[in-house]
Amino acid sequence: MFEVKDFYPEFEYPYGYLKLKSLNLIDFDFWYFIPDNQLARRIMGLKTRYPNRKLVPFARRDDNDDIACFEFGKGETVQIIHDFSVQGFEQRKEYENIWLWVKEALEELIAGE
Repeated sequence: MFEVKDFYPEFEYPYGYLKLKSLNLIDFDFWYFIPDNQLARRIMGLKTRYPNRKLVPFARRDDNDDIACFEFGKGETVQIIHDFSVQGFEQRKEYENIWLWVKEALEELIAGE
C-alpha cells in the first residue's frame, strides 16, 4: 500500500489532519479529502507539473481543479493549488493551518457557494 513516506520519508502529517481523518470529517461538500488509493497518482502528477515543490495533497474541490496540500518543509501551512495550471501560476491561497482551511470550507458549505 502507498504511503506518503515513499515520496517524502521525513514528512509527518500535522495533528489536525490526523484528527479530522480519525473523526471521519472528510467531506465538506465542495471540498473533500482525496481517497488514499488516489494519493500516489496525485503526488506523482504534482511532482511532474511542479518539480520545484514538494506538495502532499489531501483534499480537492469538486467544482474546479483546486487541491489543498501540505508542502514538505513549510510546517502546518495549507497550500491551495490550482492543479494543471502553468508552473509558477499554480498558487491560489495559503492558510496558516488546516483548521483555518476547514473553517473556510465550512463557511462555503453554509453559504452554498
